[in-house]
Amino acid sequence: MKILLVEPYFTGSHKTWAQGYQKYSAHDIEILSLSGHYWKWRMHGGAVTLAEKFLKRNLKPDLILVSDMLDLTTFQSLTREKTHHIPFAIYFHENQLCYPWSPTDRDVLHKRDNHYSFINYASALAADNVFFNSQYHLGSFFKELPKFLKGFPDNNELKTVEQIKAKSAVLNLGMDLKKFDNYRPEAAFFNSAEYKKSRATLLWNHRWEYDKNPAGFFDALYELDKRGVDFRLVILGENFEQQPEEFEKARDYFGEKVLHYGYCESFETYAQWLWKADILPVTSNHDFFGGSVVEAMYCDVKPLLPKRLAYPEHIPQQFHETFFYDDDPDLVNRLQRLIFNVGIIRKQKTGHFVERYHWSKMAEVYDRAMEKVTR
Repeated sequence: MKILLVEPYFTGSHKTWAQGYQKYSAHDIEILSLSGHYWKWRMHGGAVTLAEKFLKRNLKPDLILVSDMLDLTTFQSLTREKTHHIPFAIYFHENQLCYPWSPTDRDVLHKRDNHYSFINYASALAADNVFFNSQYHLGSFFKELPKFLKGFPDNNELKTVEQIKAKSAVLNLGMDLKKFDNYRPEAAFFNSAEYKKSRATLLWNHRWEYDKNPAGFFDALYELDKRGVDFRLVILGENFEQQPEEFEKARDYFGEKVLHYGYCESFETYAQWLWKADILPVTSNHDFFGGSVVEAMYCDVKPLLPKRLAYPEHIPQQFHETFFYDDDPDLVNRLQRLIFNVGIIRKQKTGHFVERYHWSKMAEVYDRAMEKVTR
């Protein structure tokens, strides 16, 4: 089967997802994309440019798979002479109905933010099948959609909520996790006296944005420091726009405790830091899937997670007491115990919890789902 994958925002997790499925799928997948810049303009105008690119090429796919960044209705209307008989599926990495907007965003200040949510809604309505990367994502979308539609003056079309739900399913994010294996340190490193005596290393490996709640993360570390708890810190991640002030403040405060600060220019460096980190305290207020958490867990970094969002889906229920905290004080207390017992937790493995997301297993699941769309 020939699949055309249309991605207007070809960077970051969107890019690695598209390339990963292309690499591991049994089907013939071609990617039609735009560079990963100006996400709002990609949602507004990307469909026009991509439709033009599609019409100029002799593409004859059996299925068109698009991401949530595409205005599918515009793309379909501009390509209908060639696509009217082709089924469409849409994959939601995120959605704008549930995404926590920054209060300083200009579109929020001018009450223009609803338009992006409407693009997601109309695209889901126009698609033949709708896929979400987690059960939490699917549930939150359909919880918010009726509220969103009721916000309009009339003709709310609430019946469309069930229409979309009937053609929706969960399709977990496929990830190329095995590539981390190439950078796992040799056994001699973990067996060395220097490593065994070293203090616990805490990790941040998310985007440097407000929805990841860096303030909550660093507040927990400040409290530990006040208690005299010693640790080391690795701060990784990508910042697309303005850098929250919490990061520079933390770098100055913790000084030599910070082993690495900033974006890793190579995957090799990123992977090596993950393998050497011990604990991943997560304070995010928003995560539809949590790819960075999954990557760290695959490298046996012990997560300490809030009991919300998509995180409970990554760990079997019987282990929730070990890896989840209740509130901010519980986070600090549990984190302190983990640091004091770092020699024990370094012997524990977490990679097996998430290896099911590797493309070697997920590609077949995706292929079956796409075949079902064409039927």
